[in-house]
Amino acid sequence: MNQAASRLMELESLYGAHNYHPLPVVLSRGLGIYVWDTEGKKYFDFLSAYSAVNQGHCHPKIVDALTKQAKELTLTSRAFFNDQLGPYEEYITKYFGYDKVLPMNTGVEGGETAIKLARRWGYVKKKIPNNEAKITFVKGNFWGRTLAAISSSTDPASYAGFGPYMPGFDLVEYDNLIELEEKLKHPNCAAFMVEPIQGEAGVVVPSEGYLKKAKALCEKYNVLFIADEVQTGLGRTGKLLACDHEGVRPDILILGKALSGGIFPVSAVLADDEIMLNIKPGEHGSTYGGNPLACVVAKAALEVLKDENLTENSQRMGEIFRSKLKNQKFSFVESVRGRGLMNAIVIKKDYKKSAWDICLALKENGLLAKPTHEHIIRFAPPLIIDEKQITEGCTIILETLKTCDQ
Repeated sequence: MNQAASRLMELESLYGAHNYHPLPVVLSRGLGIYVWDTEGKKYFDFLSAYSAVNQGHCHPKIVDALTKQAKELTLTSRAFFNDQLGPYEEYITKYFGYDKVLPMNTGVEGGETAIKLARRWGYVKKKIPNNEAKITFVKGNFWGRTLAAISSSTDPASYAGFGPYMPGFDLVEYDNLIELEEKLKHPNCAAFMVEPIQGEAGVVVPSEGYLKKAKALCEKYNVLFIADEVQTGLGRTGKLLACDHEGVRPDILILGKALSGGIFPVSAVLADDEIMLNIKPGEHGSTYGGNPLACVVAKAALEVLKDENLTENSQRMGEIFRSKLKNQKFSFVESVRGRGLMNAIVIKKDYKKSAWDICLALKENGLLAKPTHEHIIRFAPPLIIDEKQITEGCTIILETLKTCDQ
């Protein structure tokens, strides 16, 4: 690494909060499935900014939408109407089949919005006594690091030392319908919020039928089913939504990350009128939510997803990826798992090298990925990747794993 790159990393350490631990590479350019560091070295991006860059880096259609709108109008706040919000709201609600959308900026804001909607619905429609609504989450969840988000977390790295915590949150084991039913039957339970596939936990895929049965339990006990599809949605798992694998329609759907193709912070919460219209003017909002720039970027990102058949490509390329990795056995690899282009390898916990060590080796060989916890590596390339590129990426991964197995 040259002196200029070292200096850039040093600047972050000196003047930035130490709330991240990045891999030691300084990126300066991205295009499609590739990124380049400040020294000009080219890498496969197999993280995609935690699935925010499903459409690939700097997709020309999305960039064009951004630059054109940036010259016209960027922000009005919601104090006024603007000429892009209505058309975007019509487009996204028809795209996913809901009555209404509430536009926000970040994924965690989407989660907060969903919880507020569920609580309000619980008080107005389910007649839960005031201030007694409960929301059920699963252990291992991750939807951000706000105080509400960490209050539902079971990861000490997220919640330890930040209390007191948000009341009214219950936890059950992921993929455990018996525990779930015990919580849902409580008369004050307003909602169940779940990632269809757990991302930060290590690409944990539930048993076949779990989501469908969980939704049926929610209906049985008049509880809202909230799907956190911020990371799993928008083609990432080989379906438009991960819930589509089991034909489940969430009562509240949370989207973010790839909703802008990694170009601009955009998130959205979708629901039908029975839920959404319980929020009145002044009761929820965001200065930037629904801004004209975000609206045109999100619409372009969704159009790219559909026009380029990225969901179908994700399914095909994911099958190739898993077959290539599963065909070769390594003494320290416990399992390969995932759906579509959301995959992970699990390293045996007693192995001499950590997931971080292996990611460093992958970086040296021209592929960027990031560990979650000490023993899991996620692989999530942009959905535009083709068969030749996925094969090249797999070759790098397999050659790296062979070296690590020596």
